[in-house]
Amino acid sequence: MRWRYQETVLTLCTVAFFVTMVGRLAISPIIPDISADLDISNAMIGGALTAMWVAYALVQFPSGVLADRFGERVVILASVVGTGLTTLLIGVAPVFGLFVLGTVLLGVAAGLHYSVATALITRTYDDIGTAIGLHNAGGPVAGLVTPIVVAWVAVSYGWRVAIGLTAVLAVVVAVLFWWGIRPTAPRRPDQPMGERFDLGPMVSLLSRPTIAFTSVVAVLSDFTWQALASFLPTFFVQHHDYSQTMAGTLFGGYFVAHGILQIGVGGVADRFGRDLATALCMVSGIAGLVAIIFGTGLPAIVAGIALLGLGMGWSAAVFPRFLDNLSAAEQSSGFGLIRTAYMVVAAAGSVVVGVLADAFGWGVSFGFLAVLLAVALSLLAANRAFALGY
Repeated sequence: MRWRYQETVLTLCTVAFFVTMVGRLAISPIIPDISADLDISNAMIGGALTAMWVAYALVQFPSGVLADRFGERVVILASVVGTGLTTLLIGVAPVFGLFVLGTVLLGVAAGLHYSVATALITRTYDDIGTAIGLHNAGGPVAGLVTPIVVAWVAVSYGWRVAIGLTAVLAVVVAVLFWWGIRPTAPRRPDQPMGERFDLGPMVSLLSRPTIAFTSVVAVLSDFTWQALASFLPTFFVQHHDYSQTMAGTLFGGYFVAHGILQIGVGGVADRFGRDLATALCMVSGIAGLVAIIFGTGLPAIVAGIALLGLGMGWSAAVFPRFLDNLSAAEQSSGFGLIRTAYMVVAAAGSVVVGVLADAFGWGVSFGFLAVLLAVALSLLAANRAFALGY
């Protein structure tokens, strides 16, 4: 089969997403090293990561507005380059305050990518569930590679060098993206950007019943995803007494399962419906959390990781559910606005889980995540059982 330009778009958007995810995930495997070096607690570093995710969330809507004004290619390039520069800042931070500033700026830079790339892919492909699932695979691939490489480099050269490696990768990917992606025409080049931030239309979009319902499911799911992305390696070290290397390997395994299985979630969503695929993810996520909390041997933990990988593939079903209810003109900035709204709330996952772990232990902390997924599952079941139409 002849390679088409749309495959180039999907491939390079996925690689760009990979870089932005590497930047964010590089912190998680070396939290114990950072905590010891900067003399901070799980709650404090969880707060820094929450600040990063809040910044990531807040920029989702502006990123779509910028893409409508200047084109998707420019915005995605800015995201990749910015991710590289901000990881350098984190790597040289001598005090916790500068570390927090770096994580916030990293969230801003990385946040420019996803909504814009998803909108570009959506207008390129027909089967958007499968395409979004493939694009999302850039994150899990980063989750596979990052913990292993970062943990090894941190042991040999220190956590600062390990964090800074993202900058090298960002340069390579930025060059590839610049070379491979054609300039994209902006959708609204002449509309004043200030008009796009009028509160009335934004509230109207977010208050549509189907959008509001899907946003609640997304908040509960993404809260869990972000908590796991921040603390899963630390959970394995402190709850199961695994070595940092083993914890990083298991973290990578989780992302392998996530990357492979979410493509299947997208296929199920396209063929059998968004809600069925989402419900499947919720059930699998609950089972996975139970397995890693109470499992006493490596086989149980590995099974739990596989179930969690499937469960956290929810975005391949939930994002198409959003996009199905947006017009073509709304798919860039509108989807960005939706992501900003639900992710600002979900960003609390890192700090809440860190605080619960410090106060009550990791069993209670991760058990709380299972309860949230059960609530999301109940909402989906009620919507179907009572034909609520959300």
